[in-house]
Amino acid sequence: MTFHLAVALDGTGWHPASWREPGARADELLTAGFWVDQVREAEAGLADLVTFEDAFALPGSERPDRVQGRVDAVLTALRVGPVTSHIGLVPTVIATHTEPFHVSTQIATLDWVTSGRAGQRIKVSSDPAEYALFGRREPEDRESLFGEAADHVEVQRRLWDSWEDDAEIRDAATGRFIDREKLHYIDFEGTHFSVRGPSITPRPPQGQPVVTALAHVDTAYRLAARGADVVFVTPDGTGRDGPTGDAASILAEVRAAEGATDRTTPLHVFGDLLVFLDDTADAARERLRRLDAVDGTELRSDARILAGTAADVADVLASWQDAGLTGARLRPAVAAHDLPRITRELVPELQRRGLHRTAYHADTLRGLLGLEHPADRYATA
Repeated sequence: MTFHLAVALDGTGWHPASWREPGARADELLTAGFWVDQVREAEAGLADLVTFEDAFALPGSERPDRVQGRVDAVLTALRVGPVTSHIGLVPTVIATHTEPFHVSTQIATLDWVTSGRAGQRIKVSSDPAEYALFGRREPEDRESLFGEAADHVEVQRRLWDSWEDDAEIRDAATGRFIDREKLHYIDFEGTHFSVRGPSITPRPPQGQPVVTALAHVDTAYRLAARGADVVFVTPDGTGRDGPTGDAASILAEVRAAEGATDRTTPLHVFGDLLVFLDDTADAARERLRRLDAVDGTELRSDARILAGTAADVADVLASWQDAGLTGARLRPAVAAHDLPRITRELVPELQRRGLHRTAYHADTLRGLLGLEHPADRYATA
């Protein structure tokens, strides 16, 4: 069975000092070409999807020696879409400070632009700095925030279904552009949103673009179980080069959260791994130490940090597959260095082990993930 592979893109890389590395192209960070090149590299490695990080607050604003500013993740994906062909594009969406109606049309548009390769990573914000940017609300408790995010996804999904697949007629001879009977009010009434619909954008090519979420705790697992197709988890996110023993226990928590819902399709569960890849493990660890010295602090991450060879990473991914995970999302520490190592060294190693595809076999992200085109909830037989 294919082990799915995603790449998490975050500027010049996931180490804060990555922008100071040779070839990092920090002066091009806000250009389209910078992002196009990264996504094309991931596509050359036959990855299922790339995710684009996003946040409203400035990253590392207290550190003038760290990258400041970012481009909007959804708009970046829209720019990259027309110049790529197979890879899924999954921008981060911060549910806490956005409206589901607007987001649903953005992601539907991305799906149309890419002919069915759109997704999103739904994110909850509890950062006071982000609340201060909007000034319309006070921070809420975790349970309420995750409940709001779940409603956010549900509204989006209903809006994607508010146009049936064949609602557009486009018959110039009769003057009928749409069949109005195939557009539907969603009439969503919830704790956090009241949305009538329908959408202004026809049903996306995938029917339902892929929804993903990053989860570390039970409330986030429950959010993913209610509304996502893919959940990113963090086995052994406790330090550097640790053991690989808790993937199975995390998977059990995810499946338990699923059991409390009425979903019929199991979540894909991808493990996150922050990687430093070199010819030898010693070289990778030395590069990590050098970057930590440049940054003046030891790198910490919610995900496991692995400094080693392609074979070392492949060993971890194989153990995750044995534990029941269906994929991995790799975070390149230095995009200019580690992303090509992923696509040109790790991917061939995974292929030799039968863990990764040798060619793209589907034209949509749902197809790559083995997800069917879903029926429209409002369509009549």
